[in-house]
Amino acid sequence: MQGFFELDREDPKKRDVVVRIKDYDEIYEVFSPKRAARQANRCVQCGDPYCHSDNGCPLHNFIPHWLKATADKDMEFAFNLSNDSSPFPEVMGRICPHDRLCEGACTLNDGHGAITIGSVEAYISEQGFKQGLKPRFATEKIGKKVAVIGAGPAGLSAATFLAREGVDVEVFDRQNRPGGLLTYGIPGFKLNKNIIARRVDLLKEAGVVFHQNTEVGKDITFDELADTFDAVFIGTGATKGRRAGINGEEAHGVHLAMEFLTAIQKKLFDEPCEQPIDVHEKRVAVIGGGDTAMDCVRTSLREGARSVTCYYRRDAHGMPGSRKEYVNAKEEGVAFDFFTAPKQILKDEHGAVVGVEMVKTRLGDPDANGRQRVEEIPGSEFTVEADTVIFALGFDTVEYPFLSSNGIETDKWGGVLVDEHYETTRAGVYAGGDCHRGADLVVTAAHDGREAANAMIASFLGA
Repeated sequence: MQGFFELDREDPKKRDVVVRIKDYDEIYEVFSPKRAARQANRCVQCGDPYCHSDNGCPLHNFIPHWLKATADKDMEFAFNLSNDSSPFPEVMGRICPHDRLCEGACTLNDGHGAITIGSVEAYISEQGFKQGLKPRFATEKIGKKVAVIGAGPAGLSAATFLAREGVDVEVFDRQNRPGGLLTYGIPGFKLNKNIIARRVDLLKEAGVVFHQNTEVGKDITFDELADTFDAVFIGTGATKGRRAGINGEEAHGVHLAMEFLTAIQKKLFDEPCEQPIDVHEKRVAVIGGGDTAMDCVRTSLREGARSVTCYYRRDAHGMPGSRKEYVNAKEEGVAFDFFTAPKQILKDEHGAVVGVEMVKTRLGDPDANGRQRVEEIPGSEFTVEADTVIFALGFDTVEYPFLSSNGIETDKWGGVLVDEHYETTRAGVYAGGDCHRGADLVVTAAHDGREAANAMIASFLGA
């Protein structure tokens, strides 16, 4: 170990940009055994590893330990250890913002270049599966059953850790396929859909039952679940997109990010879609600067848009998403216009989008959190032509009627209130992920699902 003196940081190879923009295949190659071992061998093996801390990994993964096992080519131990704390490490290794989490906290990040932790994490699972390894699940049941509402990251995580301890689990989800955001929101060039299907198949092998196209409050009542199961976990996410609050937002051709990404993914699945969206040969304007905005611009390119421009009210350094997603988008041909914000949507006599009136911005005095406020520059308005406008401005929680009618309280933002055990204001009902936190990361949703599952198991066992 500690090979950082002789070895530099290595990032995974990317497919050629000319080729990759023509399909939805993942752009990053999985490490070879040699490259994975070489990167893992750079680990300092810190006594108090920052990558494992709250600031590094919300799941507190045993990163130095499975890095050492990878360097030692002990694949079974690395696989078991990486799966012990995480419900789907091969997913986290692909989509986590590693530069802001584990790799950002890596001791070597100051001067030597952080270990490529995410790529090694993905490699461990892929190599383990290739060798026939599988995550463990209980073979004996404890006589308790839990209903999980939502098959997104939080729900799948809760189902995983419950099934590992012998709890019978049934998942109720309104979509056609399990996975939530992982399946319908994150494009395939970042996360191949077969990876999610493989995890779901493992859960099914462990006895987890999935009820798809089943919406609680519509196809089945919450009371039915509460009366039938020993506990209920709510992991419905935060899928309500935000608009800019400007004139013309109702125009034809204006979409929210998630409805756009979901429509495209359903088309790729050949599933029916209530609102198909076609951006072929369109001039696409995406408003926002996070990872979801990058997903939208890169998807638009693959859908054959004539031009794709991302407009953001701060500069590139102020973008809230992962740096690598911005770099990938630029490589693929996306244009960026920084310090720019929308004022109104322009439409023709038929109510269709023809452009956007924009205004230039600048950074002013810091707010209470120390971040500089965005100010409009008077008299700087200008117009851009566009046939499609996509708002990627974040997400809010959905106000499900079954919550308040069943004594499940929410905060002023609509987030489900929970205690330190992730139990809601109704006994026996737990919640976690974005429906509790508001829009956050997949890894924090996975954390909440795991901790809620552990709390339920402790309750069942009288601990």
